[in-house]
Amino acid sequence: MTPRLVPALAAVLLPCLASPAGPALFAEGVVSTGFDDAHVAFTPDGRTMYFVRSTPDFAHWTVLVSRREGRRWSAPRVAPFSGRFGDADVFVTRDGRRLFFVSNRPLPASGTEARPDTEIWVMERAGAGWGPPRHVAELSSPGDEWFPVLTDDGTIYFGSDRPGGHGKSDLWRARWLGDRFGPPENLGAPVNGPDQEIEAYAFPDGRTLVFAAKGRPGGAGEYDLYASYACDGGWTEPEPLGAGVNSKGWEFGPRLSPDGRTLYFTSNRSTWTVPATALDLGALTGRLSRPGNGLRDVYAIDVAALGLRSPCGAAKAAAP
Repeated sequence: MTPRLVPALAAVLLPCLASPAGPALFAEGVVSTGFDDAHVAFTPDGRTMYFVRSTPDFAHWTVLVSRREGRRWSAPRVAPFSGRFGDADVFVTRDGRRLFFVSNRPLPASGTEARPDTEIWVMERAGAGWGPPRHVAELSSPGDEWFPVLTDDGTIYFGSDRPGGHGKSDLWRARWLGDRFGPPENLGAPVNGPDQEIEAYAFPDGRTLVFAAKGRPGGAGEYDLYASYACDGGWTEPEPLGAGVNSKGWEFGPRLSPDGRTLYFTSNRSTWTVPATALDLGALTGRLSRPGNGLRDVYAIDVAALGLRSPCGAAKAAAP
């Protein structure tokens, strides 16, 4: 990857605002930079943003953090808990008291080498910062776990390629028992299919899922975003998101803004076009160092533009 300078401050839209017409690059120059950027997450007040910057081969991931200063985001820095091992997929609970993430860091008392798989970790709020990371052992498996998301009742949703799924990777959940999570449950059909379901954002009430999947009907590219709704104790048949969200590339990492008005997602869609004239090295480097170069960027869209409406009446739409 060609190194490039990131401005100290960049003008961006506030977390609750996005283009009503279709997806727009989010926080260009801070999050969407020409590097491989993905998976934004916000604190409940919308003033702190975490995201992931990865190597182009997706072999190593680092969590970065930025602060909102007026209508601008500060230059990102490595989050205090990240920087050595592969860390990703931050989620901050709506009460602001816990921060979940995934990592291949070694488990306590197991040495200093990185693990071959990712596990879920959590940190508790401690003053203005976070306490030490704690491994969520009850969600562990021989496979990978990724993209943890919690609903308001404490249920955690996550992706995993653990044994016992319907396909190559599935979506799972575990209910909060007051002091730990219960046994993970596979979401089952029709959400999980024979190919790959990888990352799900469960809305706070647990009645809507927006998730990334591969090999499903209606897909536009490799991974696409789909919506499914709680209905009659199960989930409706997933439907691909409209409004230009899905592309020929990868779409994944869906996440709502703290106010619920904006959907953020990650895409590696390319905006490369054939130049009208031959490019010299400076022009070529400039184009390859911008968002839309085929590496991952973050996009935002108004939730209202997606038309997310459950086909179930209120009485039938309780979380399954």
